[in-house]
Amino acid sequence: MEQMKAYGKASEQGTQLTHYASLDALATFRLDLAHMRRSGVVATGSLGHSPKVTALDLHASTPTATVTDCLDLAHWQEKHLKTGQAIPLPSDQPRRYQATARVERWDGGRWMVTQYTPHGDRTC
Repeated sequence: MEQMKAYGKASEQGTQLTHYASLDALATFRLDLAHMRRSGVVATGSLGHSPKVTALDLHASTPTATVTDCLDLAHWQEKHLKTGQAIPLPSDQPRRYQATARVERWDGGRWMVTQYTPHGDRTC
């Protein structure tokens, strides 16, 4: 996933993030990346996913879908860029939680993530 590539180096440079995300979702990812750069943090490992389409409207003028995902942090680790030292997750951070994405089918038939919302308070 391009988002994870970007988080792995705290930069969208060299990724195709803008090919898959736009509008609010892209702004959210860019804010995350800016915060990571300022903090000197990168993400390593892999983020587990269990995406499911939970709503679909193919008859709208711009077809839309809602995707609900269960994110699994079991193999995800944030580290200090300079030292490589692992940063422990906050003790109240669920290791599995929901996220939702709104996707829209744009010209050419490509689905774009336009909104992305992690729900750290909703475990799965």
